[in-house]
Amino acid sequence: MKAVVCKAFGPPEKLVVEEVADLVPAEGQVLIDVRAVPVTFPDTLMLEDKYQFKASLPYIPGGEVSGVISAVGTGVSNVQVGDRVVASTGVTGGFAEQALAKATDARVLPDSVGFAESTGLGYAYGTTYYGLKWRGALKEGETLLVLGAGGHLGMTAIEIGKLMGARVIAAASTEEKLDLCREVGADETINYADENLKDRAKELTGGKGCDVIYDPVGGDYAEAAIRASAWGGRFLVVGFTAGIPSVPLNLTLLKSCSIIGVFYGAMMANEPELGQEVMQDLLDFTANGKLRPHISERYSLDDAAVGLRAMMDRKTIGKIVIEP
Repeated sequence: MKAVVCKAFGPPEKLVVEEVADLVPAEGQVLIDVRAVPVTFPDTLMLEDKYQFKASLPYIPGGEVSGVISAVGTGVSNVQVGDRVVASTGVTGGFAEQALAKATDARVLPDSVGFAESTGLGYAYGTTYYGLKWRGALKEGETLLVLGAGGHLGMTAIEIGKLMGARVIAAASTEEKLDLCREVGADETINYADENLKDRAKELTGGKGCDVIYDPVGGDYAEAAIRASAWGGRFLVVGFTAGIPSVPLNLTLLKSCSIIGVFYGAMMANEPELGQEVMQDLLDFTANGKLRPHISERYSLDDAAVGLRAMMDRKTIGKIVIEP
């Protein structure tokens, strides 16, 4: 089969596309003919050996796939050959024509849900839904501030925030990204390349501040966002595309606000039943049209490095996928 292979840590331009041995499912596994794989920020970190999980070289990037089951190992009863599924492969193995996954990590897709639309549900929508509902306790009528709103994670936070009945303020670095944010439902926008994030967020909330802040960016934006928090606000730590921030903790005392970590992958390992509930809800939302995943770019395996480079350079808007 054809696959994208990382043989040495470094930039995506060092990846090679080559023929590798076909896969055979072991007990409890399924073999999936891959139709779509999301390109994610953790994929780029792993390439340069900067992620909390260290891959063993050589490895195939990609941790979630959608496609059609072509073979099953012994002991598999929840899915069968021919099923359209979305599945976690762990953290590697997705950028290929075929991938292996635990049968228990595969979910059958409703007929109305496309491959490209379903893949990434676990990574992005799962992170967001788990974060907003179970970690941030976002309530109908509250104000949600989304940083990095033009990216894959940020876009999901706009969608799910609106689905949960929140007023959503989207913050991003370009007008092009903010146009798309408004298109998918943002009530207000902040261009933090030109506007003061804290001041504008406070202005848009009549001085009250934001009830929940969703931050996949970090860097210098984190402290400004916390300063824009409402009394009793919840600041969700989702990622660090702009670097890991240092935050003065006196802000949490002054505002009686909380800083809350959101790690979807660890939740799936520690609370698998909750993980299954999250994923089923997301598939149902997508099937009935309540969620409409936006796909901005599609790449072949041969152009996977181009997609990864765009992600690393923060030039992506919405979700980008590899389609073998």
